Amino acid sequence: MPLSRLPSLGAPTLTVTLPPVPSALDTGSPQSVAIDAGQLEPLLLDVEGMKCGGCVRAVERRLLEQPGVRQASVNLLTRTAWVGLDQPLPAAGADAGDGPVEALVASLRSLGFKAQPRSQGRSLGRTAVVEGHPRWWQEWRQLIVALALLLLSVVGHLTLAGTLPASPLGVLWFHALVASIALLGPGRPILVRGALQAAHGLPSMDTLVGLGMGSAYLASLVAFLWPAAGWPCFFNEPVMLLGFVLLGRFLEERARFRTGRALEQLAELQPDSALLLLGDGPPRQVPVGGLRAGDRLRLLPGDRIPVDGVVLDGCSAVDVSSFTGEPLPLEAQPGTDLAAGMLNLQAPLVLEVRRAGAETALARIIALVEQAQVRKAPIQSLADRIAGRFSVVVLLLALATFVFWWQWGTRLWPQVLAAAPQGHGGMGGHAVLGAVAGTPFSLALQLAIAVLVVACPCALGLATPTAITVGAGLAARSGLLFRGGDAIEMASRLQTVLFDKTGTLTQGRPEVIAVELATDLDPEYSLECGPERLLQVAASLEQHTRHPLATALLEEAQTRRLPLLTVEDSRTFAGAGVQGQIGGFDGICRVGKPGWLEGLGVRTEAKLLASRTALEAQGATVLAVAAGDVVLGLVGVNDQPRPDAGRTLETLQAMGMDVAILSGDQHQAVRRLGAELGLEPEAMAWELLPEQKLEHLVHWRQRGPVAMVGDGINDAPALAAADLGIAVATGTQIAQDTADLVILGDRLEAVVEALVLARDTMAKVRQNLAWAFGYNLVMLPLAAGLLLPRYGLLLSPPLAALLMATSSITVVLNALSLHGRR
Repeated sequence: MPLSRLPSLGAPTLTVTLPPVPSALDTGSPQSVAIDAGQLEPLLLDVEGMKCGGCVRAVERRLLEQPGVRQASVNLLTRTAWVGLDQPLPAAGADAGDGPVEALVASLRSLGFKAQPRSQGRSLGRTAVVEGHPRWWQEWRQLIVALALLLLSVVGHLTLAGTLPASPLGVLWFHALVASIALLGPGRPILVRGALQAAHGLPSMDTLVGLGMGSAYLASLVAFLWPAAGWPCFFNEPVMLLGFVLLGRFLEERARFRTGRALEQLAELQPDSALLLLGDGPPRQVPVGGLRAGDRLRLLPGDRIPVDGVVLDGCSAVDVSSFTGEPLPLEAQPGTDLAAGMLNLQAPLVLEVRRAGAETALARIIALVEQAQVRKAPIQSLADRIAGRFSVVVLLLALATFVFWWQWGTRLWPQVLAAAPQGHGGMGGHAVLGAVAGTPFSLALQLAIAVLVVACPCALGLATPTAITVGAGLAARSGLLFRGGDAIEMASRLQTVLFDKTGTLTQGRPEVIAVELATDLDPEYSLECGPERLLQVAASLEQHTRHPLATALLEEAQTRRLPLLTVEDSRTFAGAGVQGQIGGFDGICRVGKPGWLEGLGVRTEAKLLASRTALEAQGATVLAVAAGDVVLGLVGVNDQPRPDAGRTLETLQAMGMDVAILSGDQHQAVRRLGAELGLEPEAMAWELLPEQKLEHLVHWRQRGPVAMVGDGINDAPALAAADLGIAVATGTQIAQDTADLVILGDRLEAVVEALVLARDTMAKVRQNLAWAFGYNLVMLPLAAGLLLPRYGLLLSPPLAALLMATSSITVVLNALSLHGRR
């Protein structure tokens, strides 16, 4: 995914390399099974109707019960389910019949959750904002109807109490009608989902709210139809509960929307239209979705680049800050690769389309971030497990509360009962539950409903994903791509950060500073053109690799206008060198570390050994070029430290972390760089093969979690084995694929930014969880009547509904406060 400025034999380019979207994500959830990601077919589902952590657990359990599903992870905030399937999905446009997707959708529908597969061909500029409009309008209509019924109920009650003049609104049957309309209209989805989930043994927030509304309504209906029963009649309670619950959920939904704005702003970087060049005619404006590889576009100053492409004509400055976080513009010229979402600043450009639509780097970044948001942090899995069982605990607590106050509580403390007014059903006609509790039954019912409604598994379920989603979105806007919540959590716990040298702590653009030829060569190995012939051989061998040292050789060959030779049977040895067959030479030609060649029995004359020592003393990296069993010469390459390398290491140490260098380069070059950066000798290791880096990583892990920052093929094993692998901008594809954090752009200080953001994000997670647990620990005993006997304090169901909604909104707003800290 990084953007790397890689010099080539042609014009300078900006190459966009992007790791493939992971085919599986280890969620860390206890329901997930550790499986090779390459064996799974990924599927994203949009799931509607989830309201709390219990819903998340119910959806995950139902998905994992389906045949062919090996992994499942659900995000409550984004209402997205990631599913890992055993078998590939049907081809687009094929009649899937009762295929795996349809079976999964049907299984969730049976639980009351509407689901549909995430469209992969959607326009980037039309993401969740537009997709959420129908749901918002539906929720808005339900809220307006519920609040209108609530207003009628309140006016009717005031009329019945004599506060307002007499009117038909004060008739008891009118209140029964209003409550019935409320439950059968806007309250029906809550009742249906709650009943379905309870029937499957997976009660949720809808189950709790539905029981609260239903019990108040049924008790009032019995009192209305059979006055002799002597029960209280309070039809206004279910109406008030429904109104407050829907109001809280709508406000919560509005707050949730803001948490995904960072991802939406990434999507909005791609324009909807582009100027297509057709022959010699004027450019025509066309939709971006209709562009194909090979099309030519005209880019005017101020235009966003709509596709990935290469500049054919024109020179201009291009703003890449929105894509990588780098403040300095890129100088684009013919041959420069540009990515969708960048901004043309100065002059017109002609661009040839390479990738469009869902194939662009921007689209794949968004897809990666979307999937990363579903990948859970371990702390979130714990919260989801607790929230999944929370509803059952609340149901038992509500039942115990009802039985206790009905049978024993009012006998122990008779003063808790208010004077019972006379009227219909012996209870004053239409009581307000919470204002009048004249019988043990009415008080017990009030407290039980309050327990059901005040409980908030929503806050538990939202505590982690809200903060993770905000943090991941902010990181993506800054060019920092975490692969999931688990990576963010690990980044916040790091104790040690290990760095590769070349291309990581150094600029990754080394230069050839010396060429030394062997003098005592057999005639068959004589180099007719001297240093240039040696450089031509070395550059030809390195032409198929992407190591920074290879780039230095290729640049030098380009500068000297040396054509590259044909290499057959080319092989790369990670951390050592390259070998292949070149015409005109007997035996295998090699370029790489002198120690590697010595291990293969290649001879080096004494003069070259002295030259090697002198070059290494200057801090240069020395490459040996050999043919057969003889070293033909040496090439000295030097690479300067990144300008921000010293500040980065100093800041990490100030944050309390250990910092060290693990490099495959010669010890003089590593020690010289380490000294420049202020590191002690024991914090440096050199001339390491990939497996030796793993040994050092195990040693450093004894002090705590370890991060490895690297960019090359030889770093891939260490990146994969580290607790957190970090790939920097100039990295190779395999380094990016194995990393947990990919840094776009070319700033080493972004490592510090990522770790600070991770710490801030996990601080918000801990704050949210503390609030969610603390709220429930305080409010549930209060709702159950803990303070009623001594202080006369009780929680009415409508107030409980408001507190429940406030708890969820508080969690979301706390996560959003991360925006103010960036």
